[in-house]
Amino acid sequence: MRIFFICLLTILPLFVLAQNNNAPSSYDIHDIKITGYLQTQFQVAQSPGIFSWSGGDFSQNSASRFMLRRGRLKVDRVDKFSSVVFQLDGTQDGLRIMDAFIQFHSPEDKSLLVTAGLFNRPFGYSIVYSSGYRDFPERARVFQTLMPRERDLGAMISYRPKKMLHFVTAELAVVNGSGLNAKDYDSNKDIIGNLNFKFDSLANKKFHLGFGGSIYKGTVRSNTDTYLKPIENGFASVTDANNVGYNFRRDYYGANLQLEYNNSFGTTSLKSEYIQGKQPGVASSSSISGLAASQSFAAQPTTNLYLRNFNGYFIWFTQQIASTKLTAIVGYDVYDPNTDVDESEIGKTGNNTTAGDIKFSTLGYGITYALNGRLKLTIYNEHVHNDGTQLANYQNDIKDNVFTTRLQYRW
Repeated sequence: MRIFFICLLTILPLFVLAQNNNAPSSYDIHDIKITGYLQTQFQVAQSPGIFSWSGGDFSQNSASRFMLRRGRLKVDRVDKFSSVVFQLDGTQDGLRIMDAFIQFHSPEDKSLLVTAGLFNRPFGYSIVYSSGYRDFPERARVFQTLMPRERDLGAMISYRPKKMLHFVTAELAVVNGSGLNAKDYDSNKDIIGNLNFKFDSLANKKFHLGFGGSIYKGTVRSNTDTYLKPIENGFASVTDANNVGYNFRRDYYGANLQLEYNNSFGTTSLKSEYIQGKQPGVASSSSISGLAASQSFAAQPTTNLYLRNFNGYFIWFTQQIASTKLTAIVGYDVYDPNTDVDESEIGKTGNNTTAGDIKFSTLGYGITYALNGRLKLTIYNEHVHNDGTQLANYQNDIKDNVFTTRLQYRW
C-alpha cells in the first residue's frame, strides 16, 4: 500500500501538468518526449447542413458524419534552465500547428516561468484545460466564439509558487489578439490576466476546491467609417471619418469555480465558468453565419463593426457511477451575444439587428466509459435551443441538436 501511494504522489503532478496545455508533459529534466491523443467520432445532426459548435458545421446535404475531431502529437524537452513544446493537430482537414513555445526559468526555482511563442490564452479554466482530459466533447459555445482555437501568439509570465503559496497561480500575457495561424492586423496588443486558487487537501483530502478570475483587455481596428452602437432593443448607426483606423474595445471579465468530492459512491464534480464584456463583431450575411457574426476576428474586418455587450456561462456536472469506470455527465451552457436586445425584437425593421444577436442555450447529457487508462468512449447528446425572432429563418427554434459517439486513445 505504501508503494502505491508513493507512485500516486509521483504521477499526480504529471497528470496535473498534462491537463494544462501551457506546459510540457513534465518539468523533470528529460530529453525528447512524445505524447498525444486521437479522437475519432460519429455524429448525427437533427437536420442536414446545420451550423454547429460541436466539431464544426455539417455539409449542406449531410446530417451524419464520421470525422477525426482531434489528432494531437506533442513533443517536448526540458533541461535545467528551459523547456520547449511543439504540438501538431492532424484531422481530415489537414495538419496544423497547435502549440510552439519556449519556457525558461531559474534552475533553482521554477516558480517563475517566462513563455514565448504560440500558446493557449491564459483565460479562466476551460481554455487551458486539455481536450484530452475534458469529460465533455467540446468547450462551451461562448468560449469557442470569443477565443476560437484557444491559442494566440505572444509572451507570458507565470507565477506558480512551490512552497507556502503553492495553491496560487498568477499569469499575465501579451498577445497579438488575432488568434491561431493568423497575422496581426494592427500594432495594438491584447493583455490577458489570470489569477487562480486550487486547494487539494480539504476534508481529509476528499474535497478539492478551485476558483479564480480573469480579465482580457484588447481592441479591434475598424476599417470603415461606420459602426453600430448598442441601444435598447437594437443598434444605432454612427458614421464619422475618424472611425477609420480607430481601435474599438474588446474587453472580457470572467470567473470560474471547480468543486470535486471523492465519496463512497464515486467522484462527484461540479465546474462552472462565467464571462461577460464587450465584443466587436459584424452583421450576419450570406457569407457569415449568425453563429459566427460575433466571433473574434482572425483578419481585420472590412464591414461595419457591431459593438455588442455579451455574457455567457457553462455548468458541468459529472458523477462516477458506483466507483466503476462509468461516469455520467450533464452540461448546460448559455451564450447571449447581445444582452441589450430581446429575442422578440431581433429582425424588427430599422433596429439593425441580425442573426448574430440571437441567444443560444445548450443542454447536453451522456456517459463516458474508461475502457483502460488510455482508451475512453464518450456518448453525448446535445439539445440546442433559441427563442423565436422576427427574422425569416429564425422565427422558431432551429433544429440543430447533435448526437456524438467518440472514441479517444491517449498516449
